[in-house]
Amino acid sequence: MTSRKDYVVYAPLPPNPNTTAQNVIVLPLYHPPPSKRRRICQFLTSFTALLLVSLTVYFLYPSDPTVQLVRLRLNNIGVKSSPQLTLDLSFSLTVKVRNRDLFSFDYQSMAVSVGYRGRELGIVNSDGGRVRARGLSYVNATLDLNGFEVIHDVFYLLEDLAKGVIPFDTVTEVNGALGFFFINIPLKARLSCEVYVNTNNQTIVHQDCYPG
Repeated sequence: MTSRKDYVVYAPLPPNPNTTAQNVIVLPLYHPPPSKRRRICQFLTSFTALLLVSLTVYFLYPSDPTVQLVRLRLNNIGVKSSPQLTLDLSFSLTVKVRNRDLFSFDYQSMAVSVGYRGRELGIVNSDGGRVRARGLSYVNATLDLNGFEVIHDVFYLLEDLAKGVIPFDTVTEVNGALGFFFINIPLKARLSCEVYVNTNNQTIVHQDCYPG
């Protein structure tokens, strides 16, 4: 006797009258490629912003002042042989200080030393002052040397006096601070020169200068 398999029959679910079957297709967000004109505008905007930042840094970034020896006048010179060989000198100096920044520069001191053939003859110090933004200032000073011994350089000095031109070495130093808003930024300048002075008309005939 053969057995009969039992089959279970499932009835389909009745359709929901309140819903409607829909197929939803999700598409990626479309980004249209930028036009050529838009790319040019973006480039010009970035370039302009970078240029403005560079110019701001260039003009506001503090820089050291510059100094220049514009006049070195030999007022008088004298040689004494008794009781020993000595030298009397008197100089008049004029130094130009230039401020290249957009803020005023206050210098506390300025010192100018004068030497002859590597030997320092003397140094003169000037009081402080102020140089306005992008401005110039001229500082005058006088250096008097009396009784300076020139035993080691007497032959060179006599030879230079005979030629009418004496070479001097000068070093100018300026120390101060820049008023950058509420901050004082220390700045300094140094200038070394080899100056040739005509003993007849007391003027500078030639000078070689370099910073530092």
